[in-house]
Amino acid sequence: MNNVFINAEGISNPAWGSAACSFALKVLEEIKRDNWELSIMFCGDEKIKDLNFQYRNKNEATDILSFNLGETMENCERTVYLPGDIVISLETLGENAKYFNISEDEELRRLIIHGILHLDGMDHINIERNEQMQSEPMLILQEEILKKLKNEYIIAGAAK
Repeated sequence: MNNVFINAEGISNPAWGSAACSFALKVLEEIKRDNWELSIMFCGDEKIKDLNFQYRNKNEATDILSFNLGETMENCERTVYLPGDIVISLETLGENAKYFNISEDEELRRLIIHGILHLDGMDHINIERNEQMQSEPMLILQEEILKKLKNEYIIAGAAK
């Protein structure tokens, strides 16, 4: 059984947090992972910019950061895997959605998938969408999962 923990820093907890949790659990099912304890934090550009500078020496906001832990932990009931943490800036997410002319919901689902795949050990060289994506297995899998879970909306009203 997987667990996903949602929190927010520097912003209010999103009303759709439980739906984001459910979506992340479905992604873990898709990639056949079990006993994961995953953390997703939502924040604004200021917080993610600080983290991006602190951990990647890049003094700019970004849409998503993944912090890999990759440890197992024994508790009295079972062994759980702690893959790490995902941090998503809702401000940059909104900018990306406008830039790519997609809904914020679709971009949020894409970022959650992206972060989980990173924590699962996948990586990519080219991050630009539609540019040499066919040579990026992680991005191909990301889009396959997104397509498969296309009706799993997170943000209320996204199906419009």
